[in-house]
Amino acid sequence: MSCEKILIKGGRVIDPAQGIDGLMDVMIENGKITKVAKGLDSDGAKIINAKGLVVSPGFIDLHVHLREPGYEYKETIQTGAMAGAAGGFTAVCCMANTQPVNDNGSITRHILERASLAKGARVYPIGAATKGLAGKELAEIGEMKQAGVVALSDDGRCIMDARLFQNAIRYAYMFDLTVVEHCEDEMLAKDGVINEGEVSARLGIKGIPAPAETVIARRDADIAGYTGCKVHLAHISAKETVDAVRTAKANGIKVTCEAAPHHFTLTEKMLEGFDANFKMNPPLRAKEDVDAVRAGLADGTIDCIATDHAPHLQWEKELEIDRAPNGVVGLETALGVSMKLVEDGVLGLPALIALFTSRPAAAFGLPGGSLRVGSPADLTAFDPEKKWTVNPSAFFSKGRNTPFAGMELKGKTLLTIVGGEIVYNPETL
Repeated sequence: MSCEKILIKGGRVIDPAQGIDGLMDVMIENGKITKVAKGLDSDGAKIINAKGLVVSPGFIDLHVHLREPGYEYKETIQTGAMAGAAGGFTAVCCMANTQPVNDNGSITRHILERASLAKGARVYPIGAATKGLAGKELAEIGEMKQAGVVALSDDGRCIMDARLFQNAIRYAYMFDLTVVEHCEDEMLAKDGVINEGEVSARLGIKGIPAPAETVIARRDADIAGYTGCKVHLAHISAKETVDAVRTAKANGIKVTCEAAPHHFTLTEKMLEGFDANFKMNPPLRAKEDVDAVRAGLADGTIDCIATDHAPHLQWEKELEIDRAPNGVVGLETALGVSMKLVEDGVLGLPALIALFTSRPAAAFGLPGGSLRVGSPADLTAFDPEKKWTVNPSAFFSKGRNTPFAGMELKGKTLLTIVGGEIVYNPETL
């Protein structure tokens, strides 16, 4: 926690959790928000001129892969935390598919120890739901909760055993944790590479049908409704899945979900060049699916935007499309890509910010997501009009595997503060 006194002056402060949207100043003292009002006196504070910028609670990403321990050659907690800060994220939740898998308290503690030494976004570990991500028996849930996990997930793999899934959400409920499900029926998706549809047929590549996602989403929602427990569906991408979540919520079922920027901006047609930087799981889908995800964001069916940040080495992504690993990096491009929703009139800016702040905080019960007086000073300031071109070689992340390389985006983070400490400030404000 920083003891520096900071006054951020003249920005457009947007805090959806409090219904705030206006030109205001924000005072930070001893690592906490102490005042949010117009015309604050500096009172000896360091002044940051935020004129023309949007000042909001720090972004929270519920779904990233930081690769440490075990795959530090792809990403480390330090590089991932700084990539998050560069994207405006003050907190990221890291998935359990490390080596060894984060399925016990000792690995959770190791991650948190490494995170305590890193500069950038806060790091919240997500523990494995099953031992070794094998889907055979539950992991040490109570032990991991005590060590500091904020959710449970076998992300990258679906919990195919329905009874085991039911037991997982019941045990998670006892420890006030949420199970995050990777919705993919393994038999329907078996050996698939890209979305099953027009493009896969034309290219002669085995596809992954959209129902592989939807049938698990419906199954999980039904089980959540039966048990009264909660489930969070990761990176939903198919029209029918959005419809299933919308129906479940209308029926009072405790289900939340997320969407990734690539799934509401890109279609399967991007795979026509056989570029594995457009290969991820779930895959890019048809335009009607993209439109449905955008509609789900607009009407509140989808609770938050999460990046599914998944760094790989360049040579891995240069393999043949059927051999290259799934996944793209997204922390440093999420804001610029998502601002397209505002530009296209899908969302207003406050609604977009809610998807990055208050709503993900609520989904996992995390601290942050608001600029309330007395809360930790986690905030970001960005220029909503600043145009920039995506240059992967300039990323803080070790990963360069982005589908947005060379694209011009609008909306750039210029300041990120975590616990009252400036962790990212590429330009002197």
